[in-house]
Amino acid sequence: MIRRLPIFATVLSAVLFAVLSVHAAEEGGNAAQEHANEIFKWINFVLVAGGLIWLFGKVLPSKFRGNADSISSAITKATAAKAEADRQLREAEEKLAHLEQEVTQLRADAQREAEAEGQRIRNVTQADAQKIGVAATAEVEAAERAARLELKAIAANLAVDGAESLLAKQLTPQGQEALVSAFVKGLAGRPN
Repeated sequence: MIRRLPIFATVLSAVLFAVLSVHAAEEGGNAAQEHANEIFKWINFVLVAGGLIWLFGKVLPSKFRGNADSISSAITKATAAKAEADRQLREAEEKLAHLEQEVTQLRADAQREAEAEGQRIRNVTQADAQKIGVAATAEVEAAERAARLELKAIAANLAVDGAESLLAKQLTPQGQEALVSAFVKGLAGRPN
């Protein structure tokens, strides 16, 4: 339709011009001249208006379509951004609603873990104390055995020394001879 507009405007102006020319020829004179001038003004107006309409009809639709597309794209992006923001808001509100429960749960978990760790440390300490007690008892017993053995060795040495000195005092050369002869008789009586 917009493409046909310049042709329509041209035909219309030619018809108007023809009609006015005929009408001016009938009236004649100066009034006809004024009337022809007025008709030319209207024809000029129609041509200028038709040209402007044709120009705007050719240029503006694509411009308006481009603007409409960019606006539509911006609206789509804004709608997606709003939906994402609403989703994030809901998530934040849910987290905020559960925050007090999570804090309470974390505190309870931390308390249980601290109690369990304290009990574990007490158990380890008690086990270490028992091990130290057992080691100390074993060390005391070992030291006691060593002292007894050393005491027995000292007592045996003292007994041997005492017996030796007593024997040296009591054993005379005649007593030695009597011992040797008793020993030899004891050997002779044994069967080999």
